[in-house]
Amino acid sequence: MSNKKLMLQIDFRAGLPIYTQIVNQVQTQVAGGILKPGDQLPTVRALAEELRVNFNTVARAYRILDEARIISTQQGRGTYITEIPPPKVTERLRKESLEALTQRYISEAMRLEFSKDEINEVVKNQLKAWKASAEASQNERI
Repeated sequence: MSNKKLMLQIDFRAGLPIYTQIVNQVQTQVAGGILKPGDQLPTVRALAEELRVNFNTVARAYRILDEARIISTQQGRGTYITEIPPPKVTERLRKESLEALTQRYISEAMRLEFSKDEINEVVKNQLKAWKASAEASQNERI
């Protein structure tokens, strides 16, 4: 068990509520293996101070994460990442993480006044480039 410093980036200009940003980023870090079972998270008060947000905002995010069984708050001991969730939960977390990343990307692109067609075109091109790169690197290993 280790006490982890959460690496969260809150965008106060995003259309996404702050508590949702916290939930999404913790989920992403758990799904990606950055936060591991048994890792201790900061207290609600400490995280609120660090992020410069209201105590109740962090409390709401922690409550949502606790209800989803991603974290467990033990009175007097702290808040921890729960043991490895079942595969269904892990897959749901991965999907929710992807949705959160996509939401942030689209939100920022729309804020910068890109059209839906421009965003769609860039995503398609990036996926094609990624696929070509993956295939090329696989061919190099053969």
